[in-house]
Amino acid sequence: MANHSTRVYKNVIEMLSGEENPTPMIQLNRVVDFEQTKIFSKLEWYNPFGAVKDRVAANMIRDAKEKGLIGEGQKLVEPTSGNTGMGLAMLSNAFGYSLHTPLSNQIPAEKRAMLRFFGANVEELEDSLCPAPWAPEGAIARAMELSEQPDFHMLNQYKNEANFEAHIRTTGPEIWRQTEGKVTHFVAGLGTCGTITGTSRFLKSKNPSIKSIAVHPQPGHNIPGVRSLVQLEQTELFKPDEYDHIVEVNDRDAFEMCLRLNREESIIAGPSSAMALVGALKVIQDEPDAVVVIIFPDNAFKYVSSFETVFPEFRASRGPGEGGAPDPKAVQMKALIENARSPHTTLEKGDLERAQAGTKAPLLIDVRSDEVYRRQHIRGAINLPLEALTADSAHLPADRDTPIVTVCNRGNMSITGMLILNSLGYTQVRSLNGGTIGWADQGGEVDED
Repeated sequence: MANHSTRVYKNVIEMLSGEENPTPMIQLNRVVDFEQTKIFSKLEWYNPFGAVKDRVAANMIRDAKEKGLIGEGQKLVEPTSGNTGMGLAMLSNAFGYSLHTPLSNQIPAEKRAMLRFFGANVEELEDSLCPAPWAPEGAIARAMELSEQPDFHMLNQYKNEANFEAHIRTTGPEIWRQTEGKVTHFVAGLGTCGTITGTSRFLKSKNPSIKSIAVHPQPGHNIPGVRSLVQLEQTELFKPDEYDHIVEVNDRDAFEMCLRLNREESIIAGPSSAMALVGALKVIQDEPDAVVVIIFPDNAFKYVSSFETVFPEFRASRGPGEGGAPDPKAVQMKALIENARSPHTTLEKGDLERAQAGTKAPLLIDVRSDEVYRRQHIRGAINLPLEALTADSAHLPADRDTPIVTVCNRGNMSITGMLILNSLGYTQVRSLNGGTIGWADQGGEVDED
């Protein structure tokens, strides 16, 4: 048995958190104004791989092993770019598994790099496959596709009940013991919703009067690791009827509180931790005997890109294009692409269908990679990746007045394709809004390999 009093272990697995080895709780003193209510932050970066999701990763693996779903040398696949992926990668190293993680190339570079550094097989998907920040629809689809292969197994944190059961087994009992059963409020941010659902169920089984407060970001947020109400449609573990309060927090308030936590409390909390605290302060009152526990999922060090975006005054000096610094040419190109998007340069599904039914149907050019094109493409579209759109391409029509429609996944890359074709002298080029995914979602015919 591991000896938690000396904290000397024979392997890293023995460090996993539980009732006998809880992550610490620190009372907040300077960023709250209460005289009676006590608010504690539970510091989850004390888990062995740095985040609350270590609990989930370990329990999903334990559960799958006990059910005989995975075995020696198992190939795991999980659509994750964040803390679950980090934990699964390190646990895979410990157990002799491999981990494949499909993710968007719009995920911060430091996370993609660290997943590779930890040993995961990272498959970066084109940005249009992941239109919502921190909600990788395309990555989920790709992971589901791989999971159908006999040598892969997908644990699926979005629907796997072992996710919230991890918190029934560990987080809840820890909090109950650490507060000596005096906890009155539990607060957590909403991501897959395993933390709020599992911990609330355990604590309410001990005392039904305990209030659970679920905190989510605003639509279009830039807080990593959490989901807005619309994005929560991806997870089956969101149980709103079980929470006493559901609170929305905007980006600015969350990041400003994050700065205060680091500077005033000397707690190295990340932005989702601060979001949960801001949400709690919106509903909790100052009252005798109130004991509030808030999950602080991970620390600040993973979010340099986010901090530099929100607080440009803290940005480290870099050369143009170096280390994530804005490259003036790239900024200009991005502006050019966005300015090129208008009703005169794009068309909708209905517009394309009417054009196809006319006397001079347009040539459909899919500008994605061959691999992505083969996975799914609009019926009748030819594949010419961006790099193949050159003046000497044998697949381009000789007549520069030929109607052409460029296509990608969501209608982003296709704008670039349209501009390239314009530069080659083609005069009637438009980009399809919504791309292949939008076309298929609206019932358009597609071919799949």
